Amino acid sequence: MTDPVDIQQELERFSLRSVLSVPAPTEQAFAVFSGALTDWWVKEYTWSGPEHLAELGMEPRAGGMLYEIGPYGFRSDWGRVLTWDPPRRLVFTWQIGADRVPVPDPARASEVEALFHPDGPARARVEVEHRHFDRHGEAAEGYRQALTAGWHELLSRYAMTVTRHAD
Repeated sequence: MTDPVDIQQELERFSLRSVLSVPAPTEQAFAVFSGALTDWWVKEYTWSGPEHLAELGMEPRAGGMLYEIGPYGFRSDWGRVLTWDPPRRLVFTWQIGADRVPVPDPARASEVEALFHPDGPARARVEVEHRHFDRHGEAAEGYRQALTAGWHELLSRYAMTVTRHAD
């Protein structure tokens, strides 16, 4: 079986690109990416951990927050939606530092852009670019390298979740 996620390093030094094809129309691919984070995100990548995570979410609008709800209802915001254009485009800040500490200043955060294109009948091509790692300071290159594997795992789980939702 071929790997559904193709990680490509862009020529730009502080960027990471991933491309995958999923068995769903763009509307469904966008909906799962933005509205079902709890279903596909790697729980070990959260502050709450797998045993305490209650929810991962994204408020569906420009200016909306990406958040985690953990034990006792504690909420931690970790990004902000910059562009909300369903089912075509989504851009959000990644306000998590290389040391896994929240980055409150969005000017010091990287960004994630997800594009959703029709890829034949009932299929979508999803392009994800995580860019501006340079905003994370001296740890930028190591962080980008670490997230190469991280995004591969995230998007592999996303593809499986889209497939389950399509059945």
